[in-house]
Amino acid sequence: MNIDEVFKTQKIILSKTELKQFSTYSTFLREYNEKVNLTAITDPEEIAVKHFLDSVLPLTFIAEDAENLLDIGTGAGFPGVPMAIMNPKTRVTLLEANGKKIAFLNELVSRLSLPNVTVLSGRAEDLAAGPLRESFEIVTARAFAPFSQLVEYTMPFVSPGGNLLVMKGSSETYEDGASAVEALGGDLEDFVEYTLPNGDMRRLFIIEKISKTPRKYPRSNALIKKSPLK
Repeated sequence: MNIDEVFKTQKIILSKTELKQFSTYSTFLREYNEKVNLTAITDPEEIAVKHFLDSVLPLTFIAEDAENLLDIGTGAGFPGVPMAIMNPKTRVTLLEANGKKIAFLNELVSRLSLPNVTVLSGRAEDLAAGPLRESFEIVTARAFAPFSQLVEYTMPFVSPGGNLLVMKGSSETYEDGASAVEALGGDLEDFVEYTLPNGDMRRLFIIEKISKTPRKYPRSNALIKKSPLK
């Protein structure tokens, strides 16, 4: 299946502009990946399914469009860039600490002509104490850490009343991060399971920010990894 056909499996019809942007993204990702390791997925159809469609689907479960969105640990731009393509009125910030990936993202945003996207270099645990704290309606994270650790990195950026979208495979449950969610001011608003066209199952945890995150969080990176909240 090509990109257009992949999206149609979920009843999502791409405009000519969106299709062109995704096609350019796929080509550039595969070319750049030959010199910088960005992804183990290099087959065009797998990119369309496991990167593009998988990135876009979570926002279809949110009732309203967000004014701003932060994607933490975005890597090669997932899920933030596909979300920005499909939601041009949403201001999307991509947070990444790896310099080589930052270079890729800056060039990608330029090639795709995405004025709604900002690329930010830094680590979540360092930036969470600054002006970005509790300033985003939606924060996304795509399985870069175990549930309880991921929540501590991300929840401090969610504004009260906003949502954290935790994207996981089939191996983790809400119980893996429930204590951390509660300690950081969140509550499970919704849980969705869905299957990608290739048969892979996904779990999406939509966590609402119901109170401010205590200032002591997030802790240092070493402490988060050594002693997850339980």
